[in-house]
Amino acid sequence: MKDDRFRRSAELTKKAARLIPAGCHTYSKGADQFPQLAPGFIQSGSGAWVKDVDHNTFLDWGMGLRSVSLGYDYPRVTRKVMEHVCRGSNFTRPSPIEVEVAELLTDMIPSADMVKFAKNGSDVTTAAIRLSRAYTGRKRVAYCKEHPFFSFDDWFIGTTPCDNGIPDQLSELSVPFHYNDMASLERIFQQYPDDIAAVIMEPVTGERPAADFLQQVRQLTQKHGAVLVFDEMITGFRFGLPGAQTVFGVEPDLSTFGKAIGNGFSCAVLAGKREIMELGGLDHPHTRTFLLSATNAAETHSLAAVQETVLEFREKDIIGHIERTGKKLMDGWRQMTALHGIERYLQIGGYPNSPVIVCKDEQESPSLAFRTIFLQEMIRESVLMPYVSISYSHGASEVAKTLRALDQTCKAYKKALEQGAQSVLVGPAVKPVFRKFN
Repeated sequence: MKDDRFRRSAELTKKAARLIPAGCHTYSKGADQFPQLAPGFIQSGSGAWVKDVDHNTFLDWGMGLRSVSLGYDYPRVTRKVMEHVCRGSNFTRPSPIEVEVAELLTDMIPSADMVKFAKNGSDVTTAAIRLSRAYTGRKRVAYCKEHPFFSFDDWFIGTTPCDNGIPDQLSELSVPFHYNDMASLERIFQQYPDDIAAVIMEPVTGERPAADFLQQVRQLTQKHGAVLVFDEMITGFRFGLPGAQTVFGVEPDLSTFGKAIGNGFSCAVLAGKREIMELGGLDHPHTRTFLLSATNAAETHSLAAVQETVLEFREKDIIGHIERTGKKLMDGWRQMTALHGIERYLQIGGYPNSPVIVCKDEQESPSLAFRTIFLQEMIRESVLMPYVSISYSHGASEVAKTLRALDQTCKAYKKALEQGAQSVLVGPAVKPVFRKFN
């Protein structure tokens, strides 16, 4: 089906497919993750709204893969970033802002005596694994199976269906356990006694931690001398300040932050206890660990974005705003789907500060085809909602706009339930990122 709304996007998509593997530089932004009738390329954003290359305007809930926590072109952040860009963003020796932001973060993160900066989350989670192995002298890693993405590096990608190019000897060192299932984690320690270097997990996602689960994980790692790593790439600066570790009262040995911390600018943080972190430094008697060393790891304009974003979170009730907005959205969503009689099929769950959308088919099973229908129909109503990442720029008017769009989407969704997905779906269904073949 031809849709002139996306003519320029369609042209760029064809060109990108010839020039870039997968047509873009981040798989979750790829054409296989969105309906055929969708904006292919975004050229600008302001607040919670974006404009594509065909000059269509959309309310955006994806917010730069959850990285834009305050809003696009947020004045305080933009002004400070431009100040640093105009002075030069990278030098031959460190910049004072590296020390300023390190001090800001170690003051805010209870589990952090030291921090190390990088440009993306994969680098800091992999650095956490390397440090854990260096600190413990062990090689295996226990990772939470239900948490979808830890790193693009071999230690994790080798555990997914996309393991082509990764030796089995590497991926076999990463062992899965299940969230809220202490027995599964205990079995790993029994199977590999004195060989688990680290346990890495998100402290929470859409599923709530069972009573004392996180505390029990903490106790088990301490008992066996393993390093506990919390990946707070998503929970950081959404579940609290600095993240879920403070909300649930569990202090990890190492933790990683990114996304929301820089309002869309590229910065990730490895934070942790001095006795572990210092192995990546120069002032210790132990064997040296080459931790992180990247040309652009501490660009001044990115650190300026982190500094202003963190201060804005400190000075304003941004977490409270996100939670209140999420609650309004979730309450309205449930009322709307119930009104259309499809509340069992098009669901919203999780926490108000990070809601989770579940799209189900006639058999009430999660369905990529019905997810595609949801995305497709919301886009018809000018709402881009691959998931729900609430920013400070989302408010009552954005929730109202979304619920009006949902009203129309529910009609199409109900038709698909009654007449089959193909009666509504235009083009192919979206696909999982991790799959063996295209």
